[in-house]
Amino acid sequence: MNIPEFLLQVSIVVIAVVSLLTNFSVVLCFTQSTELRSHVPGIFILNLSFSNILLTVINMPATFLGVAEGDKPFRDLFCQGVAFAETFLTTNAMLSMAALSMDRWVAVVFPLSYSSKMRYRDARTFSLTQLLMDWGGFSQTYASCTVHLDTEADSPRSTFVIFTALFHCSSFALSLLILCFAYIKVLRVARFHCKRIDVITVQTLLLLVDIHPSVKERCLAQQKKRRQRATKKIFIFIGSFIFFLSPYVITRLLELVPSVHIPRYWGISSKCLSYAKASTDPFVYCLLRQQYRRALVSVICRVLRQDHYTLSVHSAHSSTLDTTEDNYVIKNALT
Repeated sequence: MNIPEFLLQVSIVVIAVVSLLTNFSVVLCFTQSTELRSHVPGIFILNLSFSNILLTVINMPATFLGVAEGDKPFRDLFCQGVAFAETFLTTNAMLSMAALSMDRWVAVVFPLSYSSKMRYRDARTFSLTQLLMDWGGFSQTYASCTVHLDTEADSPRSTFVIFTALFHCSSFALSLLILCFAYIKVLRVARFHCKRIDVITVQTLLLLVDIHPSVKERCLAQQKKRRQRATKKIFIFIGSFIFFLSPYVITRLLELVPSVHIPRYWGISSKCLSYAKASTDPFVYCLLRQQYRRALVSVICRVLRQDHYTLSVHSAHSSTLDTTEDNYVIKNALT
């Protein structure tokens, strides 16, 4: 085993562990908090978390074994099932992110008619097409069971090229377009409301003649932070989507060109980078928000309090037994 393969294996293990911990934390917060369950976007966040968990449990170990063994880790039928799961789960995750962006756009732009509806037909359609056309298999370029056209397959290459292009255009490109459209609209509305708040705040400060100058400076600084915070959040939503997924998607599209050869280490690295998206989604969409942090802290405190109570009861029981035993020994010694 050389150093690059060892580093790739370590990165897959780290990504898988972080992904499981963070996504299970989101699910735990959702199940323990009535406030989170009452929010409409909760179903999209829960769907995204379950997709990330299944991707971590099914596909990341398969890629780890593919990198470690340097060959197909499973039989053809099982490898096709893993490839089917990858196509379905990644498409489902992208559509969940697109649904979250549209949900927030509707909530901000049309707050009085707030209702969100999103279907996941595309995820099922492309996954079943891949399975029926026998395009799931082990790829040496990515060391994993994924969408792959075997050189000995009966399916024409042109059909596979059209399918791959349509798949990535309808999943990645469409989701990115929806993300950009929705969040830019949200940012415009947020800036508009910030300007209105700024005008009202400035007018109020002008009326308050006796107010200390430091208070005015603090109010203006808070307004500036509010505008920067909104821009930063939108940048994180769109930037993380592009950073983690675009290298893998571009690589999959480039390999459709017969004259282009994709290096194995680059293929695996881009695959690992797309896996890393599953471990960062909980921070981007959930765990940094106040509601989820409050729910998670409440669950942790409840568990620690229960452990402390169990430990106290055990200590008291042990002390009682020790006292009884000591009294018995003393009594026997006196008699």
